[in-house]
Amino acid sequence: MQDTYQTLVQFLLPEGLLDYFELTSVNTGDQGLQIYLEEKNLPPSGYEKQQLESKGFLPEVSIQDFPIRGQKVVLCIKRRKWEVKSTGESITRDWNLVQKGARMTTEFGTFLKGIFG
Repeated sequence: MQDTYQTLVQFLLPEGLLDYFELTSVNTGDQGLQIYLEEKNLPPSGYEKQQLESKGFLPEVSIQDFPIRGQKVVLCIKRRKWEVKSTGESITRDWNLVQKGARMTTEFGTFLKGIFG
């Protein structure tokens, strides 16, 4: 049944979003549908061979998405931050680089660029 839900969620969210983010919760109420997502703990491009330690998340960003069945939809997104153990450097994923990647659709790239610049 989990695969069925995963398939359905992929159609409701911007294409490619679940490649980088994991759905953590969904709330409904007077404000509509709030979908909470956290960035997966996957090393950013260029850091795959370095030891990284997750240092939690940046402040949550709320983005209004297309309505679903007449319900207002807000994506509540938390981006991850890491520390490079060897240097102490604090890093986050470079969404401009991700947008240029071959696995990302134009819609998803534009979506991320609008959120994170």
